[in-house]
Amino acid sequence: MRFPNKTIVAYLRQLYPSGTRVELIRMEDVQAPPVGTMGTVCGVDDSGSLMVHWDNGSGLNVIYGVDRCRKVGDLDEA
Repeated sequence: MRFPNKTIVAYLRQLYPSGTRVELIRMEDVQAPPVGTMGTVCGVDDSGSLMVHWDNGSGLNVIYGVDRCRKVGDLDEA
């Protein structure tokens, strides 16, 4: 796993402020929510991972450089 520098983390925090809605595209975890699960970003940690409250009750982070999600109403992925 690669860790982003401070500039990338700052950019991710601007791109995904608390309250941003996201949809899960891919998560490499046996306990991952199903693909397509929606959630709300509650922050970005120092490793660039999105901290998400998933609508199904899960709290797994979207790991920078490993997992994928997209902003709802946006074509970009993170």
